[in-house]
Amino acid sequence: MNGRVIEFDEQVGLGRVEAEDGRVLLFHCTQLVDGTRAVDVGASVRFEVVAGHLGQWEAARVEKQ
Repeated sequence: MNGRVIEFDEQVGLGRVEAEDGRVLLFHCTQLVDGTRAVDVGASVRFEVVAGHLGQWEAARVEKQ
């Protein structure tokens, strides 16, 4: 799935992406496939949607485009 980063907190390592279908999904910096620990707000990304903690959907294997 494709989307864009709408929020990212470098100190906590958590961010949110807005998917093409309008869903907003959380992700952790450990899900960035390039091994970096941060991503710019507004960056275009490709990711997979997976079941996360507490039954929420999350973005996984987030790849910067």
